Amino acid sequence: MKLSIITTSTRPGRVGGAVAEWAVSHARKHPNGFDIQAVDLAELDLPLMDEPRHPRFQDYKHEHTKRWSAIVDGSDAFVFVLPEYNFVAPPGFFNAVDYLYAEWNYKPAAFVSYGGISGGMRAVETAKSILTTVKVVPIPEGVVVPMVSRSVEDGVFTPSQINESAADTMVSELARWTKALRQLRD
Repeated sequence: MKLSIITTSTRPGRVGGAVAEWAVSHARKHPNGFDIQAVDLAELDLPLMDEPRHPRFQDYKHEHTKRWSAIVDGSDAFVFVLPEYNFVAPPGFFNAVDYLYAEWNYKPAAFVSYGGISGGMRAVETAKSILTTVKVVPIPEGVVVPMVSRSVEDGVFTPSQINESAADTMVSELARWTKALRQLRD
């Protein structure tokens, strides 16, 4: 089973990279049967949706879309490292989801969210609504990091014990859901 941990912020100076590095490292210590891969939307550099045909046809013209399609299609589950921008998920997240359709279907997703006092929970709620539209199954378990700037120093995220415990539970539950949803994908 392949788990893609996706850094969704593309903003220069973001703290999401540090949070994602921890999430990937932590998941690799407790893989629960997953092969873990890190994906960074900033590195993928998807322009605003530019494919001429609807994603349901999977008739992609651009190499960036073909690369993204291969990543999502080859994944069995996702963890989105998601900040909150103005009470919603970042625009790069919505754009990346909209690029594809069938590649997302019947796969579970969880969130490591971060931000101010809400820890990105409002962003997660907006992200769940678009994911269910492409038949992704968001699970309830996740990691919430409120006041993230207090946990990042010199580009390194230091998790709390609650973050560590929540991450263990999240990855275990993702493994269960991934196995259960496999039948729908086959």
